[in-house]
Amino acid sequence: MSDAELVLRSTRVITPEGTRAASVAVAAGTITAVLPYDAPVPEGARLEDLGDHVLLPGLVDTHVHVNDPGRTEWEGFWTATRAAAAGGITTLVDMPLNSLPPTTTVAHLRTKQRVAADKAHIDVGFWGGALPDNIKDLRPLHEAGVFGFKAFLSPSGVDEFPHLERDPLARSMAEIAAFDGLLIVHAEDPHLLSSAPQQGGPKYADFLASRPRDAEDTAIAQLIREAKALHARVHVLHLSSSDALPLIAEAKAEGVRLTVETCPHYLTLTAEEVPDGASEFKCCPPIREAANQDLLWRALADGTIDCVVTDHSPSTADLKTDDFATAWGGISGLQLSLAAVWTEARRRGHELADVVRWMSSHTAALVGLDTRKGAIAPGHDADFAVLAPDETFTVDPAALQHRNHVTAYAGRTLYGVVKSTWLRGQRIVADGEFTEPKGQLLTRTH
Repeated sequence: MSDAELVLRSTRVITPEGTRAASVAVAAGTITAVLPYDAPVPEGARLEDLGDHVLLPGLVDTHVHVNDPGRTEWEGFWTATRAAAAGGITTLVDMPLNSLPPTTTVAHLRTKQRVAADKAHIDVGFWGGALPDNIKDLRPLHEAGVFGFKAFLSPSGVDEFPHLERDPLARSMAEIAAFDGLLIVHAEDPHLLSSAPQQGGPKYADFLASRPRDAEDTAIAQLIREAKALHARVHVLHLSSSDALPLIAEAKAEGVRLTVETCPHYLTLTAEEVPDGASEFKCCPPIREAANQDLLWRALADGTIDCVVTDHSPSTADLKTDDFATAWGGISGLQLSLAAVWTEARRRGHELADVVRWMSSHTAALVGLDTRKGAIAPGHDADFAVLAPDETFTVDPAALQHRNHVTAYAGRTLYGVVKSTWLRGQRIVADGEFTEPKGQLLTRTH
């Protein structure tokens, strides 16, 4: 520890080996050692004594719609990364759509990177997009450093990002498998969606009926068949249907290269409590019933579901009308994801270390950043969140850092107050005060 510039000391440090009292030494933005709590502080090093607050690795959120450039009035890199930092997230990976242009060519990627470069309060990476007509662009995007490719099996909601029907999906997956890339998929079957009842209006029950579970289940089954045939790496985005879990578990047991995520809103909100007309709760796939939620939690516990990400998908407030058919579908939860998941996890008997595994170490591994991110361990970036896990707060939308103060969590009392967030050994937010942007742009390295 002789070269340490900074030492963070806590009675509760979450490490890969378990939670323990420890002193974490940092030099040049990197963790150099995790030592006993009472290890002497070297001369010249600054000590940050965190007391009983928990020191955990900064969260890695691999599913965020920043919408910048082009729809920056919906969000933007400045506001999204501030919200993330306020919630203990130190790395995010930006989705390729809802921005203009979408990240579907190298030129578009470069545009995104230029826009983000001086606005990012945390580290930012990028997904590419797989469209019916851009197969030729997939390998160049991979070589340019995107972390994988997003595809929709049903309409995306924006015209510039069309979905893949069966044959284009197979061709895109084959191309991505050829360079061992990762395909991440919004899995809902468009034919089952179009045949479901489409009532429109303010009743949440009608909206839920319009996005049936079997649309997810059928699309996931198709993905598994294609991935198995091509030995491709496939990731299922924002799983909401518990009916798909046996199929997923069977595929994993057979060696299919399949990973799965779910989201805080599926784990903490239920269809039974959504008020009619409250489209701040609208997302696709939808928030389902409490019994479905219980099975998602069970699948998280046994590893069938790998990780939890926000799918932060904001819009301007005027697009959140009281008609569920026409309102924008997306939930703003970036700043609140850690507290929301921890609140429900603790109620169900899980440990904070479980939340770290789902929201930091496993997400870092998904995008190949696990040698740098997602753990308090020597050689990793000194990215931390300092959490008071037993303190509560009531969600005030006006106090959020998101550009548009619309949230399904308004008025909820949540456990887990983020006291400070650190990026490569520098405190970037504490008690609501932010430093200037210090984030770096990340690219895939292997």
